Amino acid sequence: MTRLLRRKLLHLVPVVLLVTFAATALSDLLPGSPGSAILGQGATPEEVAAFDARHGYDLPLLQRYVSWLGGLVTGDLGVSVRNGLPVTDILLQRLPVTLQVAVLALAMSLALAVPLALVAALRPGRTVDRLLSGAASVFISVPSFLAALLLLYLLAYSLGWFPMSGWAAPGSGLATRLSHVFLPAASLAVVEAPVFLRILRSDVIATLQEDYILAARSKGLSSAYTLLRHALRPSTFSLATVAGLSFGRLIGGSIVVEFLFALPGVGNLVVQSIHNQDIPVVQGVVVFTALAYIGVNTLVDLTYAAIDPRVRAA
Repeated sequence: MTRLLRRKLLHLVPVVLLVTFAATALSDLLPGSPGSAILGQGATPEEVAAFDARHGYDLPLLQRYVSWLGGLVTGDLGVSVRNGLPVTDILLQRLPVTLQVAVLALAMSLALAVPLALVAALRPGRTVDRLLSGAASVFISVPSFLAALLLLYLLAYSLGWFPMSGWAAPGSGLATRLSHVFLPAASLAVVEAPVFLRILRSDVIATLQEDYILAARSKGLSSAYTLLRHALRPSTFSLATVAGLSFGRLIGGSIVVEFLFALPGVGNLVVQSIHNQDIPVVQGVVVFTALAYIGVNTLVDLTYAAIDPRVRAA
């Protein structure tokens, strides 16, 4: 396991360098200088030059990157050009909201998809399997923003079971916090769960054809016991991969859902920062999202070793 972790970390170094360099180069993609784009057309050339010099935008790209990378190592992602607050502090304030939504959405997706996939895989081609596969195909095509609008109308506006928008204040009770996070998480889970269901169903059906499964059945073991004890674990490789990628996507890609529900998360922060042309904040979010993907992928690779001892032996 230690050798596997060391090898993965070595492979991550060039990826991290490439991603962080691309994030640093974001300011060079703006027309003109960053100062002129941020300050607007009413700024004088002297004000633009002073702004660029104050924030280091007048330096060569490589020099800016080395300086910014040195700050990244110590947790310094720069300072917002709008409010003067450290980008790291802004991200840490918004991150708990996004993480709560992402974790609950992933948990809801797996809790719904895993048992339904096992039910479908037990009798492939039967009525239940066809119904579940058809429903999964329908829900896969539903975008998360449409699911959010439908849930808002049905459960919040019509029935009044959940608040329309906003976030629970710190110190609120568990029920209050869950009422605010449920609809955003459910909007994302509606899209993710069908993907998990179809992947796990296919893998379980393939695993049930293996010789050791037939041997277990020949010993008189029940189908349910054979499925849960011998078939489920080796069938979760693809599910672990997709779930890991899904979690990374939920952290960085729930922009529309956070905007619809007015959540003070990272996704809403991106929208506000782009509107305000706050380049350091956008740059920090891009790097954080990329590092989240990289970290999740590494954990998925290590999960393989925990699921199957053969991976550790290899």
